[in-house]
Amino acid sequence: MSKFLSTSLCVALLAASVAANAEGQVISNDLAKCRSGPSTLVQISGVKAGTGKIRVQSYRANASEWLAKGRWLTRVEVPARAGAMTVCVPLPEAGSYGIAVRHDVNGNGKTDLRSDGGGMSNNPSINIFNLGKPSYTKTAFTVGNAPRTITITMKYM
Repeated sequence: MSKFLSTSLCVALLAASVAANAEGQVISNDLAKCRSGPSTLVQISGVKAGTGKIRVQSYRANASEWLAKGRWLTRVEVPARAGAMTVCVPLPEAGSYGIAVRHDVNGNGKTDLRSDGGGMSNNPSINIFNLGKPSYTKTAFTVGNAPRTITITMKYM
């Protein structure tokens, strides 16, 4: 499968999973909230442009909630900065979670497959066989009662 098709599937899936009509809580990027308690400090690398917005969403790591429409827990939306960024995602309690990141490069709120990018916790491979939606088991990570740092590498066309 071509890299273009693989990345297109990833971006389309991430766009669908971060649709505006979800039930979670939109919060600001307050790094102080990742100093204690259940949380994850998401280090995002490979942001291709300092335009548009980066959207980071947390999900419980289970089959019924991972990337399911309206099932995200928290969303942090920040202006994009080329290169690397850090986003704090507070979590409700210790447990198993997954993170999805989307870069809306032109900030139009629409999915532009040729320019927008995405990534997920544990940086799983995306291909035609999983239709761009890796299993929650491949993206899951555990968080205790203290912050955890993860790294997500963005993928673009």
